Amino acid sequence: MNTQTVSHTSGKATFSSRILAAAALFVVVAGSLPVLAQHSHDMQSDASAAQRSALIKIVRQATERFKDVSVAEREGYALQFGCVSGPDSGAMGLHYVNGDIVGSGVLDPTRPQIVIYEPTPDGRLKLIGADFLVFADAWDAKKIGPPQLMGQLFHYFEAPNRFGLPAFYTLHVWAWKDNPNGAFVNWHPNVSCKLFNPGL
Repeated sequence: MNTQTVSHTSGKATFSSRILAAAALFVVVAGSLPVLAQHSHDMQSDASAAQRSALIKIVRQATERFKDVSVAEREGYALQFGCVSGPDSGAMGLHYVNGDIVGSGVLDPTRPQIVIYEPTPDGRLKLIGADFLVFADAWDAKKIGPPQLMGQLFHYFEAPNRFGLPAFYTLHVWAWKDNPNGAFVNWHPNVSCKLFNPGL
């Protein structure tokens, strides 16, 4: 699958079970991307170092209350699938998706569409980041240019793809666990799903 570094925002995408399902599956699509392409995306961003730091800080402030996963659940976030890991690129962890925010098509650094957790040895979940996602058709219809948050460009995933999803833009922000490959790449080499127990 070809990827590009671009930015956009979706307008009036109506929330439906299809959108929620697509949001839940986007991580699987993202999993097919090579780490090298993700790293180059991070390097090619127009965002300055100050903007990148500011974005990470805002996401941390906005998601700090979600360190307790039950707070995220009360605010409409739900685990849509198991723990996502790659064969040789680390993992993404557990994605808790807020379908209403996904359906809104709005990009706001204080309201991520997805919050990301990692399972820990004591059975708890550790907040490690956030993910922002908009569907390309809805965003592109706005004709406002590619999506970005504070100068940080989104990853673009084109369609058709083997998963049958519409084209979309996504931006991971590893605000709570430093990523040696960059704060905005899709995979985190130091995240693991080994401790995930779907039966709990």
